[in-house]
Amino acid sequence: MIKGKNTYAVYIGLCVALLPVLLLRDFTPDNELRYLSIADEALRNNTFFTFTNHGVPYADKPPLYLWFVMLGKWLFGSHQMWFLSLFSLVPALVTVHVMDRWTGRSLNSEGHATARLMLLTCALFVGMAVTLRMDMLMCMFIVLALRSFFRLYSAQPENARTAAFGVAGGMAGAAVSAEAAAREKWLFPIYVFMAVFSKGPIGILVPLLAPTVFLIYKRRLRQFGRYWGWRTWAILIVLCAGWFGAVYAEGGNEYLDNLLFHQTLDRAVNAFHHERPFYFYAISVWYSIAPWSLAVIGLIVAAACKKLITTDLQQFFVTIMLTTFVMLSCISSKVHIYLLPAFPFMVYTGMMFMPAFSRTKWLKLTIAIPSAAIAASLPALAVITNGKDTSWLGLPAFYAAAAILSASGIYAIISLYGKRGGADKAVRTIAVGMLAAVFAGGWALPQVKEQIGYGALCEKALEVSQATGTTDFCTWNIKRSENMDVYLHRDVEIIPKEETPKAEAGRTKVLMTRTRDASTFKGCKTYTVGKYAVIVLK
Repeated sequence: MIKGKNTYAVYIGLCVALLPVLLLRDFTPDNELRYLSIADEALRNNTFFTFTNHGVPYADKPPLYLWFVMLGKWLFGSHQMWFLSLFSLVPALVTVHVMDRWTGRSLNSEGHATARLMLLTCALFVGMAVTLRMDMLMCMFIVLALRSFFRLYSAQPENARTAAFGVAGGMAGAAVSAEAAAREKWLFPIYVFMAVFSKGPIGILVPLLAPTVFLIYKRRLRQFGRYWGWRTWAILIVLCAGWFGAVYAEGGNEYLDNLLFHQTLDRAVNAFHHERPFYFYAISVWYSIAPWSLAVIGLIVAAACKKLITTDLQQFFVTIMLTTFVMLSCISSKVHIYLLPAFPFMVYTGMMFMPAFSRTKWLKLTIAIPSAAIAASLPALAVITNGKDTSWLGLPAFYAAAAILSASGIYAIISLYGKRGGADKAVRTIAVGMLAAVFAGGWALPQVKEQIGYGALCEKALEVSQATGTTDFCTWNIKRSENMDVYLHRDVEIIPKEETPKAEAGRTKVLMTRTRDASTFKGCKTYTVGKYAVIVLK
């Protein structure tokens, strides 16, 4: 097992690498700004279990994450990126740490170091670690719930003989004490509930279906009641009853029906949002765990073909991956983020088999290909910045980040095919290079704020409103602009796309629109903010 100081050095390194992003970036309009607006509205309405977005009921998400947003606003008086990011970053680190301890002696020290860095640099995983969403919270609780199940499974005398590895600390299944098993019986349903309370039904479906399929595969389905017995269901029923009762008390039967049926069954059967074909995740998984998708998926497939998946831990991890993949593919509403809980098991399963294929040419190729792509970062950026719409990427910090990536990609290829190198070293080289590049490029975020969110635009709009003595704000041809009230502290009038904003007699308006549309308002005072414009209509 990895020594503690080396383990935490990786976590500290990740936090340092992400520090500029956590401190300097703006909130994204699509979801982050909406969550902030919903939290502000809940604080004004004194509601904690039912939410609205500009008066429209919002039963799409459970309350846990919105409580954290509300807490931050209450503590600091404003929404602080660094504080809200903790509720994605900390669960990401906990998930990696749990997986690291869970795999125990199934990986050697080098394998642990590689797996840890590999998971932390998967494109979607590291992206969700800095994005203000509840998905990483759910992922953490699902991983904790599945580990609790496996500890309970390993503690059964009839299972201990085959559960050779996989309990925290790498202890054999038979070594799980009666006291620890008794504790897990209570923790398992609590983790499941917290997963549901974080995101929704997926939080219970994965911990229910994956162990069930695993027990069927092991021909021990008769043990199902030991894990999903009266205690588990009683705890879940009591906790859910308290939650749903509070929802009914605050929002009535209509909101409760929306939460329990419209946002669950309707999405699963005939999605009104994010409807995708069955094979969606078969495509999205390749870029979601990039740059490691070729290596991870290749290792798992090769291990299956060679019949190397023999231990209970390996079989359970593969069961989780396949069950989650098939279950999500059957649900009508699909977003690449939904597959997040499967990524830790994919990466750590692949790493279990890397030693067996470390000398093969195909494994080196799966790492060499992304290494070559990363090595091309600097020349690629030089080409991209020549475009009119992408010239804003030509900042020194971005060039420094691209140079770091190119250097790490070249060095990884040298390490991969050198005499003293290997797949592990090449992976760690790329991972460290990626984190260093994120740190370097993150310092440019204040200069490109208008490319990310609406903070700079609204800041200028407030300046103009003070100068003109008006508090009337309106937007035209700007996506998701209704949530600008987070910055402007008042509602925004959204002018339909098919209408052209016009000045009204005796009324001054501050209009926010795209720079390309500013020519429509000749003669009006106009201020440019990146790709947006602030126009005074009077």
